[in-house]
Amino acid sequence: MTLRFPPARLAPDFVDYREAWNEQQRLHRAVAAGTEPNTVLLLEHPPVYTAGKRTEPQDYPYDGTEVVKVDRGGRLTWHGPGQLIGYPILRLPQPLDVVAYVRALETILIATLREVGVEGVTVEGRSGVWLPGDSRGPDRKIAAIGIRVADGVTMHGVAINATCDLRPYGKIVPCGISDASVTSVLEETGREVTPADLAPIVQAQLLAHEALLTGAAPAATSPTEGVLL
Repeated sequence: MTLRFPPARLAPDFVDYREAWNEQQRLHRAVAAGTEPNTVLLLEHPPVYTAGKRTEPQDYPYDGTEVVKVDRGGRLTWHGPGQLIGYPILRLPQPLDVVAYVRALETILIATLREVGVEGVTVEGRSGVWLPGDSRGPDRKIAAIGIRVADGVTMHGVAINATCDLRPYGKIVPCGISDASVTSVLEETGREVTPADLAPIVQAQLLAHEALLTGAAPAATSPTEGVLL
C-alpha cells in the first residue's frame, strides 16, 4: 500500500507538539486497526524540548525551560523552526525488526541530505545521521531518530536540522550525548535549504524506500509491543 502524505504543515503554519502527538496517537490506533493506510506527517514545530523514556535528570535544560515528556525512545532533544520533522505511522512487516526499521530511516535521511550537498554517515552505537569529526570539532549530528513501536505500528520519527538556530541545544545534553555536537544543513553548506525544500525530497525518498520500510512494493511515483529506540 502506497504511503499517504497529508499536506505538509511548515512555517509559518507551525504545529504545536502536543497537537501533533495527539494526531500521531489517533493515526496509530487507526493504522493498527486497519482503518487508515500507512501515513507520514511532515511538519515544523514551534520551539519545544521533548524527553524520551531514557532521559536522565542531568539532560534537562539548565534554565528550567519546560520539557514535554513523551513515550518515544531516546533522551532529550529540541524541536523548532527550521527543522523538518517526519512522523511515519507505519505497520512494520513480520517478523518485527525494529533495528532494521531504524537503519532504513537512516538510509532515507542520508539519501535526502546527499541531494542538498551534505554527505552524512552513521556512527556505530548511535542512531541518526552524523558529520564526522574534523578540525572544527567532534562528530556532529544533523538528523535525529526517536521512535516507538506498539501493536506492530510505528510512532514518532525523524528530525532534520535544516536552517534551525542551534543555540537551544546549548541548554541541554542533546540525546544524552556529551562528547558530540549538533549541526544543520545551513551550518555545513552555507546555503538556506529550508524544511519546505527538504519535504518533497524526504517524501520521494520514503516512497522510493517503501519496500525497505514496510515490505510493500515500492510506489511508482514521486513489532514487539512498546519497543523504543
